[in-house]
Amino acid sequence: MSSLYSDDQLRLAARLYYLDGLSQTEVARFVKVSQAKISRLLALARTRGIVRISVEKYEPRHEALERRICQHFGLCSTAVIKILEGATVENARRTLGHFGSAFVSTLIPPGSVVAIAGGRTMRELVQAIPEETKSHLTVVQAMGSVDSTVGPVDAFELGHTLARRWGGSFFMLNTPAFVPDRKTRDSFLALPQIGSVWQRLDQVSVALVGIGTLENSVFAERGVLGAADLGQLKRRGAVGEICGRFYDSQGRECDSPWRDRVISISLDQLRLVPQVVGIVAGADRSSAIIAAIRGGLLKSLIIDEASAIALLSADVRPAKRIGSIKMKS
Repeated sequence: MSSLYSDDQLRLAARLYYLDGLSQTEVARFVKVSQAKISRLLALARTRGIVRISVEKYEPRHEALERRICQHFGLCSTAVIKILEGATVENARRTLGHFGSAFVSTLIPPGSVVAIAGGRTMRELVQAIPEETKSHLTVVQAMGSVDSTVGPVDAFELGHTLARRWGGSFFMLNTPAFVPDRKTRDSFLALPQIGSVWQRLDQVSVALVGIGTLENSVFAERGVLGAADLGQLKRRGAVGEICGRFYDSQGRECDSPWRDRVISISLDQLRLVPQVVGIVAGADRSSAIIAAIRGGLLKSLIIDEASAIALLSADVRPAKRIGSIKMKS
């Protein structure tokens, strides 16, 4: 099919479309082909090297802010993603996920055991992860499903997608995130198919987690926690949430009924994970992020520019330096 069109035809079509600004309908009249074939001609012009597109370099990350965040809070690494002014929350999440995915990939070497949580920003990041082979990779679901309808932002879907893209194995934590009481939780964990996955959380070398607030989390959005629940958690000192575990301003898990009802990686387990990456879009999370850092729950961050500025503007003392990362063998 490509031999039917001469280079002169392709040059003419390209000139009219790219330089003269004619529509494809108008170009078709000049080149004497149907409008349906114009896009094919333009693609062929690129294949033959007649059209070469150059784009000025765009740096999606704010390196100066990244250095300040790491120095101020003692984090091992940070990616601060630029977001266009006036972008919606959905656009911010999409941009952060697209440009943060390559950063995440550099933090996960072959042979890693990766725990992954659910979340709206996490979904955008996982969807943007490039396909590659990471040998001997294991992905473990870090928390149960938010509710009975497993959606695209749940850890089950995201973990399965991540393992497929990287050629690894996936271990599913087939439970709800919250169960009615401690006895029910213990019954779930006593089941061999769940207990075996639960034990793998002790082997995690990298954890990918979102950071929620009481008012802005997937649990509040999907009605798992109502106004009365949120009020009780606030009275218990909760300022943030990771994997369904609510913590106070120092990153300590709050003593609440939900502590014994949640099925997810524990905060004590997270503290022992060599690389914990918080993935957050939204400047309203500053207190929750700072508390998580103070509690030793995070080692790295992927955040948007507004969030980075809000963090540095917060009136808190710098967190204690975490130090260098040693990956588990």
